[in-house]
Amino acid sequence: MSAVVKLTDVHKSFGPLKVLNGVSFEVGRGEVVAMIGQSGSGKSTALRCINALEKIEQGSIEVCGHAIHGEKLDKRALRLDVGIVFQSYNLFPHLTAEQNIMLAPTCVKGIGRREARELARDCLNRVGLADKAGHYPEQLSGGQQQRVAIARSLAMQPKVMLFDEVTSALDPQLTGEVLRVMEDLARGGMTMILVTHEMGFARKVATHVIYMRQGKVWEVLPGHRLNDPDTPELREFIGSDL
Repeated sequence: MSAVVKLTDVHKSFGPLKVLNGVSFEVGRGEVVAMIGQSGSGKSTALRCINALEKIEQGSIEVCGHAIHGEKLDKRALRLDVGIVFQSYNLFPHLTAEQNIMLAPTCVKGIGRREARELARDCLNRVGLADKAGHYPEQLSGGQQQRVAIARSLAMQPKVMLFDEVTSALDPQLTGEVLRVMEDLARGGMTMILVTHEMGFARKVATHVIYMRQGKVWEVLPGHRLNDPDTPELREFIGSDL
C-alpha cells in the first residue's frame, strides 16, 4: 500500500519547549490512523505540521506528493488535497449551512454556483443533514455544526482528511452523531488521521493507533489490539481511560 502521508524524523519546538522529537510514521491510502496520548504529547502539533499550519525545524513530511518541508511548497495546492476539521467549527454565522459549504468550492476552485449548491446538498446528505441546508449555525446543535464543518471539508474533495479532537467539546449524544459520520467516511475508503480521546472509536475503526508520548511515537499497533498494548506506558494510559 503506497504511503500518502509520510513523516520522517520530524522535530518541532515552541521556544525552549520541544514538542516533536524525531517523529516518524506512514499512512497508506484508505487507512484510518488514530493518534492518542496525554495532553502535550505532540498529537495536534503533528497534525498541524501535516497541513503546513506549523513549520517543522528538522526532518521531512510528504503528503499526497507535496513536500511540506520544502521551500517551494504550494500551500493552496496542498489544501486542495488535504482537509482539516478542528474542535471549533469555525462556521460563518451569517451564512446558512449550504452557503458555508459552497464558499470554498466557488472561491477557491471557481465552481459555478449551481454546481456548488448541488455539491453542498450532496455533502450535507452524506453527513445526514440534507434537511438543514437553509439553517444558520445558531439554529444547529453543536454536533450538527461539526457535521457541517465536515461536509465543508468534503466539498473540496480532499484525498486526506485530518480531524483534531473534533468531539472534545460535545456531549456523548452529539459525539455519537459525529463519530458515525466519520465511521461512514472510513467505510467509504477516505484516508483519515484523527487526534482523539475516543478509545472505543479508535478500537473499532482505526487501521492503526499511534500512541504519542513526550513528543515521540511511543507505540504503533492495530486498532483491534488497543486493549493489549506492548508498552507499560500505553497500558497505563489505556487503564486510566477505562
